[in-house]
Amino acid sequence: MYLKSLSLINYKNIAENSFEFESKINAIVGKNGVGKTTILDAIYHLAIGKSYFNPLATQNIKHGEDFFVIDGIFDKELRNEHIVCSFKKGQKKVLKRNGKAYEKFSEHIGLIPIVIISPSDVDLIIEGSETRRKFIDNVISTSDPAYLQHLINYQKTVAQRNALLKYFALNQTFDKDNLAIYNEQISYLGQLIFERRNSFLQQFVPIFQKYYEIISENAEQVTIVYESQLHEASLEELLEIHLQRDRIAQFSTCGIHKDDLRFEINEYPVRKFGSQGQQKSFLIALKLAQFEFVKNQSKTLPILLFDDIFDKLDAYRVQQIVNMVNDDVFGQIFISDTHPERTEEIIKQTHKAYKIFTI
Repeated sequence: MYLKSLSLINYKNIAENSFEFESKINAIVGKNGVGKTTILDAIYHLAIGKSYFNPLATQNIKHGEDFFVIDGIFDKELRNEHIVCSFKKGQKKVLKRNGKAYEKFSEHIGLIPIVIISPSDVDLIIEGSETRRKFIDNVISTSDPAYLQHLINYQKTVAQRNALLKYFALNQTFDKDNLAIYNEQISYLGQLIFERRNSFLQQFVPIFQKYYEIISENAEQVTIVYESQLHEASLEELLEIHLQRDRIAQFSTCGIHKDDLRFEINEYPVRKFGSQGQQKSFLIALKLAQFEFVKNQSKTLPILLFDDIFDKLDAYRVQQIVNMVNDDVFGQIFISDTHPERTEEIIKQTHKAYKIFTI
């Protein structure tokens, strides 16, 4: 799997540009603010159907314009996949595969395996539980369409239950039978999602720990702990226990939408006790584990996007990544960097075919 060509019109800070890519390594170099990250994000947008950095379509249009178009041709098992994503203000975003528009964007997930490693990934450590839930859900959904559909249905049902709780409060009424219909659906879907997240982490954590050992010097132990109310009781029981609280709050206060991942280093939270270097290693190991998991599930090498990565790493960690490239761990790679000479020097160590694009 690799991206052969990319064309952009009015996407973020790029008015118009086109690229023909190398199947192994592509470096996008230039000063800050010229659009390096925009190019990587456009590639991600084509693969996933939304921006990695800003999922609001209107905010991805170049200032002063009213539409954007991203057009890419991927080579997948010697067959071209022509993907076009376009959006015009006041209209719905359109995602097309080989000229045919998707009815649901979720049908596109998994066609083009992709992983991005970016400085913004630090949000996984410092932000709230929603960021970490999105991470685990995105990784699972890439290879499990049924999981993605369960997740969509669960979120929809929770929203309907919340609307009913608000209706009860507004009208000073209550109908337990009506609420029970939503409770039943939420309990069923929540259990499926909980079990899938659990089994995923059992597979994922050892892979993550392996990569942490590779890119650090194996000086400490790391792990990921799955925090969920469903470890203590079934969701059906939890909904009953929290009924009064839900009625007062007018929304669902328990469920798998409250799950979290606890990132630990030597049994302490990496957020509080990890040094900057340890946190960087933690995040890169997390993303490389995502890469391997997606590769194993999809039976193909995902496209890997390194956004401004070499500016944030010390020489040791950079060397470990170069070694993995030499060992053919990765397929097509995109790198953005502000230092052309440094980038080329690093790339040459891989002994792989490459192209450098100066923006």
